Amino acid sequence: MAHNNPFPTQGYAGAEFFCDRVEETEMLTRYLTNGNDVLLISPRRIGKTGLIEHCFHQTAIKENYITVVVDIYATKNLQDFVFAFGSKVMQAVKPMGRKVWEQLLAVLMSIRSNISFDINGTPEWSLGLGDIKNPSVTLDEIFQFIEKAPKPCLVAIDEFQQIAKYPEKNVEAILRTYIQKMHNARFVFAGSQRHLMGEMFMSPSRPFYMSTSPLTLRAIDIEKYYEFAEHHFSADGKHITREAFDRIYHQFEGITWYVQFTLNMAYGMISHDMQCDETLVDRAIQQVLQTFSTVFENMLYQLPFKQKEVLVAIAREGKAENVTAKSFLHKYSLTASSVQAALKGLLEKDFITQHLGSYQLSDKFFALWLLQE
Repeated sequence: MAHNNPFPTQGYAGAEFFCDRVEETEMLTRYLTNGNDVLLISPRRIGKTGLIEHCFHQTAIKENYITVVVDIYATKNLQDFVFAFGSKVMQAVKPMGRKVWEQLLAVLMSIRSNISFDINGTPEWSLGLGDIKNPSVTLDEIFQFIEKAPKPCLVAIDEFQQIAKYPEKNVEAILRTYIQKMHNARFVFAGSQRHLMGEMFMSPSRPFYMSTSPLTLRAIDIEKYYEFAEHHFSADGKHITREAFDRIYHQFEGITWYVQFTLNMAYGMISHDMQCDETLVDRAIQQVLQTFSTVFENMLYQLPFKQKEVLVAIAREGKAENVTAKSFLHKYSLTASSVQAALKGLLEKDFITQHLGSYQLSDKFFALWLLQE
């Protein structure tokens, strides 16, 4: 697909529109091609999925591996997981031809009768969740195929911490049992909730303890990001001032998705021979907040009153520390018990994140919008 805007906000658009990550790409590629499973931890929207897709598009991997990327953020249980996993495996093998997907169908006995075929006889993943009658059996079949696939497989599971929230308490152990026996596959476990991912992979009592090579993703270097942005603005006869870019980068702590979205908006607001300055950046951010205002209103509406109070207090602080200290409680007219209860609910709903005792909103656009209300 042709891109009129060089700052895509969804999906992987190719190396031309991918900023830097040279070292991280080399490291991830090296880990995987040398037989290591990888733990990839970073804040949400900093570019984990983009890095994985970029890595999987490298020639050394694209020509020699079957690659599968499955996002399980929206999954609630093992059935959801198997459904998402199976559909992505099907998508990955379809382009490989009849022999390969017939091999897959021969293994998926538990759901084969529910898979439809298009006019050319190519299988389509047309199942509904209810068609996964026995998730454990179907999961076993998927892993059987992966182990016997005609090429080695690389499987990236994004937002992997979700499995710790499933009602089935043994999912970690089940997956670890399969994965440690795999000879034909390597795995990337990506996650954004650092405390949960840390517990899963660093606690001696958990099945995945010390089973991976860790890779932490941080914000793209500001100099390299500015060069990337200016290159794409100038390619169309436009310009972005250094001050304007710095305003965007520091406002969102260099987190890729927010920087990209703001650059996308600013780029679209000017024409050939025009310049993006700080004033335009402010207008672009306001336009973004206006775009999402209905979503944010609904998000706020669903919260109990005490959770709203604590959420707004954290937004005003930016990064809130010592949230049960007298100074914080007095400043926002809160009580220690209400704060503790609200934090638990907000963390479970992923409205906030916690790192080293500091709390902040998960969505930086939402945080800015709250400050204007």
